[in-house]
Amino acid sequence: MSEFPIVKTERLTLRALTQQDAAALFAIHGDAEAMRWFGTDPLTEPRQAEQLIEVFASWRTSPNPGIRWGIENTATAELIGTCGFFKWNRAWRSCAISFEMAQSAQGRGLMKEAVYAAVRWAFQHMELNRIEALVHPDNARSLNLLEKAGFVREGTLRQAGYWNGVHQDLVQLSLLRTECEYL
Repeated sequence: MSEFPIVKTERLTLRALTQQDAAALFAIHGDAEAMRWFGTDPLTEPRQAEQLIEVFASWRTSPNPGIRWGIENTATAELIGTCGFFKWNRAWRSCAISFEMAQSAQGRGLMKEAVYAAVRWAFQHMELNRIEALVHPDNARSLNLLEKAGFVREGTLRQAGYWNGVHQDLVQLSLLRTECEYL
């Protein structure tokens, strides 16, 4: 992945995050309610959003690389969330997916559109066989979205996560290339 890939859908542009996105990213990641299932504590200072953009950019060159897109509403040019892949194990042809969206953009099928596009891109360009996801058991929206996208529940990982000062159980899901119906 030498150049950062841009993926377009009917309503969205999945693109590289830039420091100009820091304020919008802080608004999303600083919203405790929106981030309650994300797996990290909410951001408390704008500088943390700038650092998060740097972390996401560093994924592309890490030993187990990944990619994180900013999700832009094409009609408004507003950053409404992010999605991407991390823990890419090239030898095993697997990686993990995660995503989050501003509360103001939820409920319109935008994340479904972004996830489907990202999954298609990953299977086509990363030579994957398997994409994994870890989701809090109470995060019904993400579980429903992933299951509609063809992900299969594999079980619960007891106290596998830790955020907001609490150990969290996580549901493990996966999607295999042979199961993806929208390639």
